[in-house]
Amino acid sequence: MRILTGFLLSLILTGGAAAARAGYAPDFDSGIDVRLAIEAALDAASSAGGLLPEPQGRPERVQTVWVSMEKSDVAALDGALFKSAPVAQNKRIAIYEYKTDRLSELADGMQRSFFRAPGFFAHDTLESALEDLKAPPAVPARAYTLDQAALVKDLAGRVKEEPVLAVINALSAYKNRGSRYATGVDASKWLQKEWAKFAEGRPDISVAPFKHAAFPQESVVLTVRGASEPGKVIVIGGHIDSVAGYGDTPAPGADDNASGAAVTQEVVRVLVESGYRPAKTLKFIGFAAEEAGLRGSADIAAAFKKEGVQVEGMLNLDMVNYKGSEKDIYFVADNTSPDQNAFLGKLIDTYLGYTWGTLKCGYGCSDHASWTKNGYPASYAFESTFEAHSPFIHKPTDTLASCGGSAVHAAKFARLAAAFAAELAK
Repeated sequence: MRILTGFLLSLILTGGAAAARAGYAPDFDSGIDVRLAIEAALDAASSAGGLLPEPQGRPERVQTVWVSMEKSDVAALDGALFKSAPVAQNKRIAIYEYKTDRLSELADGMQRSFFRAPGFFAHDTLESALEDLKAPPAVPARAYTLDQAALVKDLAGRVKEEPVLAVINALSAYKNRGSRYATGVDASKWLQKEWAKFAEGRPDISVAPFKHAAFPQESVVLTVRGASEPGKVIVIGGHIDSVAGYGDTPAPGADDNASGAAVTQEVVRVLVESGYRPAKTLKFIGFAAEEAGLRGSADIAAAFKKEGVQVEGMLNLDMVNYKGSEKDIYFVADNTSPDQNAFLGKLIDTYLGYTWGTLKCGYGCSDHASWTKNGYPASYAFESTFEAHSPFIHKPTDTLASCGGSAVHAAKFARLAAAFAAELAK
């Protein structure tokens, strides 16, 4: 208790004006509201920038993780990234013990070698990592039908470029959105506040952070509770963190992945504007720590599986605003559901008239893989062929300007995601 009190007083005294701006100014004569003081002091520390401090006397965050990767990727990377033998492996996957402060270095190596990241899973326990050596559970078969033409037409017609641009601009204004950095925490809090506006006057809509034990950035979850089958869930989302190289470097991440977060929000906006009430529950998620090994989505998907949540479909939106190829939308064929991918293609052909194709992305290339390995049907809609995606990602030049200064391409994905929601949540 003495240590906690000392830490609290230290935070309050050093937080000063920043804590007051956060909404609480301690009155030492009248007493201190401990809860509000802690919240304000942590907000003040977050807004200061850089790595978030660890409170004195509190155990440090997890410093060791277990990384699962394709063995072929390991062989092609700089040997300095792997200073010891794998702790376990099968014919395809190897597991390594890794330090958390080197995960961004590993992600940077993957980006430079394969033009993708992260390309691996980072686990807090060896037990969890060993699950990656097993085949993922089979996805239950289901029928996909298209009979919501009027609703899809209404929702697609409400999609606008301007709100998408606004979110991309707001998120890319942060120095970076790294999951261990104060600016990454700030970006998550900003998104929570923005999404909370959609719940006003809608008791069926709620917004909550999903807190992660191993890193400070929170995922953001907006839930639209189903009117008649609330136990059946459809998930749409994309990650909110961004990196450029490694360390506390500028990483605007406009395409990777402010664009996916912006499209996720735009789908929520048009659903709320239309007054739509889904029969099944819709969950819109901004995932934390994707760039650090899909850690945010892995936590959430595993929690859903443990709790027995019946997820009937997941759509991942990661990099959707750089049109580098002839066709409009590409679906990742590996680590996804073939049946759901075909359903998405039918949505485009029936309702939207865009052109589409397929590509391969590799092991653990984005958040859809977390859902697939937990036995949920997941798909990943991408901006171009893999070879022609934005060359600016993971660099300080990943700005809106590098995508032509518009969100025309991203708006196509918003219309597709809205159609996905309408046809699956009926």
